[in-house]
Amino acid sequence: MTSTARPADSGATSSSILTPSTPAGHNRQVWTGLNGDSLPLAIANLTQNHTGLVVAITPDMQSAELLQDQVEYFSAHRRFQVSTLPDWETLPYDKFSPHPDIISARLATLYGLTDMQRGLLIVSVPTLLQRLPPSEYIYQNSLILNTGDTLRIDAMRTRLDSAGYRPVSQVMEHGEFAVRGSLLDIYPMGNSQPFRIDLFDEEIDSIRTFDCDSQRSLETVKSIRMLPAREFPMHEEAIRLFRRRFRAAFAGDSQNCPVYREVSQGNAPAGIEYYLPLFTENTSTLFDYLPGNACLLQLDATDIASENFLEQLQERYEARRHDVERPILAPEQLFIDHQELQAQLKNYPCIANSLFTGTGSPCPVVDYRVSVPGDVRIRTRGKQPAVALQTFIDSFPGRILITAESTGRRETLLDQLHGFGLRPAPVPDWESFLTTDAALSITVAPLEVGLVLDSPPLAVVTETALFGDHARQTRRRKPARDPASIVRNLTDLEVNAPVVHEENGVGRYLGLESIKVGDIETEYLALEYAGGDKLYVPVASLALVSRYTGASPENAPLHKLGSDQWERARKKATKRIHDVAVELLDIYARRAARKGYAYTAPQEEYRAFASTFPFEETPDQEETIRVVLEDMESAMPMDRLVCGDVGFGKTEVAMRAAFVAAQDGKQVAILVPTTLLAQQHYQNFCDRFSEWPIRIELLSRFRSGKQTDSIMAALQAGTIDIVVGTHKLLQPTVKYKRLGLLIIDEEHRFGVRQKESIKNLRSEIDILTLTATPIPRTLNMSLSGMRDLSIIGTPPAQRLAVKTFVCEWDRETLREACLREIKRGGQIYFLHNDVASIDRMAVELAEIIPEAGIEIAHGQMRERELEKVMLDFYH
Repeated sequence: MTSTARPADSGATSSSILTPSTPAGHNRQVWTGLNGDSLPLAIANLTQNHTGLVVAITPDMQSAELLQDQVEYFSAHRRFQVSTLPDWETLPYDKFSPHPDIISARLATLYGLTDMQRGLLIVSVPTLLQRLPPSEYIYQNSLILNTGDTLRIDAMRTRLDSAGYRPVSQVMEHGEFAVRGSLLDIYPMGNSQPFRIDLFDEEIDSIRTFDCDSQRSLETVKSIRMLPAREFPMHEEAIRLFRRRFRAAFAGDSQNCPVYREVSQGNAPAGIEYYLPLFTENTSTLFDYLPGNACLLQLDATDIASENFLEQLQERYEARRHDVERPILAPEQLFIDHQELQAQLKNYPCIANSLFTGTGSPCPVVDYRVSVPGDVRIRTRGKQPAVALQTFIDSFPGRILITAESTGRRETLLDQLHGFGLRPAPVPDWESFLTTDAALSITVAPLEVGLVLDSPPLAVVTETALFGDHARQTRRRKPARDPASIVRNLTDLEVNAPVVHEENGVGRYLGLESIKVGDIETEYLALEYAGGDKLYVPVASLALVSRYTGASPENAPLHKLGSDQWERARKKATKRIHDVAVELLDIYARRAARKGYAYTAPQEEYRAFASTFPFEETPDQEETIRVVLEDMESAMPMDRLVCGDVGFGKTEVAMRAAFVAAQDGKQVAILVPTTLLAQQHYQNFCDRFSEWPIRIELLSRFRSGKQTDSIMAALQAGTIDIVVGTHKLLQPTVKYKRLGLLIIDEEHRFGVRQKESIKNLRSEIDILTLTATPIPRTLNMSLSGMRDLSIIGTPPAQRLAVKTFVCEWDRETLREACLREIKRGGQIYFLHNDVASIDRMAVELAEIIPEAGIEIAHGQMRERELEKVMLDFYH
């Protein structure tokens, strides 16, 4: 069923729909009735029509990031800037410093506010309350470099050091610089990419961007802007001021305070940001950076967020104020209070958005009366999955826009809608939708709820409304790396890293050196061997050098130049290769000769299952899923290794393969090394397959003897489709009726006997192995082509790098770390090394973190008791 065309309203433009006005003077106005996703549309129109800067105040950073994405969608063709001032993402009085990327974004936003006379600035309540460095600090410590300028390396190195930049051997993140001869690599704060400055004597010959991963130079630019690397000065005068003010602010011997000693030595210890007022004569607030024509907009719940934050701030101050080794400043020195905030708000025209009508406010109230679509949910297992959506489309008098969260999900959604007889016209953006004649359109937009407008009649139906909640991707993804480069790139070598020369063996890379032979100057790789011997390899012969991938780089055995040590090592390795080849040839000859089961190509049900994945697939994940399904459609048994870091999406690859196998009537066994991991996989598979008639069971020590016998009987009868378990799955007593796919998680953690059983299955069924840390033999088999290899090297957009901190036992540090995780809605594993004292540790943790619910789990507990604890934790 294809919807008919409905003519576009000739007067419908973004600025003519929901066109609010700015309150006159310093007056206040209340908005209400902006339900669903109509608020960002109204903000976009307000920003377009206002002659000054609009400042939107949100309760927290999550709502700030979402609002930025939504306003940018509604204002794609408009000429105003949308910026967000990021939060530090630390707790008040934290002992950790903000990430350099966050400081970079904050400094860039603050620097740009002087020229941002028009546009939208989004800020969360905690950031708005924060005291900031004086505006003149950022401008006086910024620098613009142009091609042709004079640059003295020594003077620049001193300036960068005093501005907070860190000297490194290879630039990888904001605030780092490296000097190599006439080259200066720098990642300036406030820039989205690093730069390579090439000097001719003391003149800037060229400035180019470069890639951090490959270190290759990219585009040429004429100039760059460099902001200070910190939000506070650290030059000699600022350090003297800090020392004087620190001694005046805190009683006792300052030399006993590590923070004081570190700053006195010119170092910036972690958490130093919470001593900002000691480095400058005065501080500013965000209001000091705003132009006089700014208009403020408070989103709903900002007053409550302000009260909660100031209450938390006071609690953390009271808990830490008596620490003599790390004394802290009073809250009012670091943040403005509620009274000062209200006083500042009165200096600007201000709009308050309320979700409730009839607010009782003495200020003028504008009720926009925007509604949201009713029930349009697609029920994939129903007889008529899209009947609710079709009913809404047929009854709505105007045009309808369906939104998907990404380009990939839009294509998936289009396929499904086509199956229901609906053919929406793709449009690139909001403006294009307003001018199209199509009754039903589809686009990519970060909208969550949708909206319904009466005049002109327009409706937005979101993917969330169609399928339920999905995990939004709020963080900007960095450009994806080529997975193959992870294996073959040499350009990311650090000085002193071990390398292998094809003819001379293992040496240590000393860096690039220019050597003049006659009148020609050529660059060479300098390699050091045992005994201090050196070998210079021309860059043109780079193919002879590869990275060392053996033991730890520090313990790499250097070979002696001119000896037969390397040749003997090569012969020994060759013999081992031959021995392995004999074994592998037998397995893979049988595998190639035996005709396996060719699965049916994915049909409509598979596409419906894939569409319920609550994230957007990464490029590597999409490619891995594609090749796995191709392997399964082939008659040759699959034997593929999927390698990717924790959280990169390997489990979803396994789920897609398991679904295809189960739909074709084959059984799937999922083999994991531990009981707890089996429980976790079992629960994840049950949740993911909940809407499908696929039976999933768990075979582990969490099951009683009677349950185990029942599961084994059902496996043999073929009534179980997917079974998750530990090594029990490989026992001879476990019989399968039609096992077609074995999924192995972390094969290297199984013992010799289990690996032997797996080896014997390789020529019989499809095998998919998942690992984050492949053992050398497994990786070698994959790289040599004996086993197919897929690398998921691109992290999901929301995945942050894992951070590891090592510190002494400290109750306050532990409490901070746990509260930080609880604050974001996360959970915590606390690992203890002694079963005998684990109960006492639980009691102590309850005293340190009374806000947390704490349970105990260890291997000596009864199965039922342990199972209950783990189920409660996961639910």
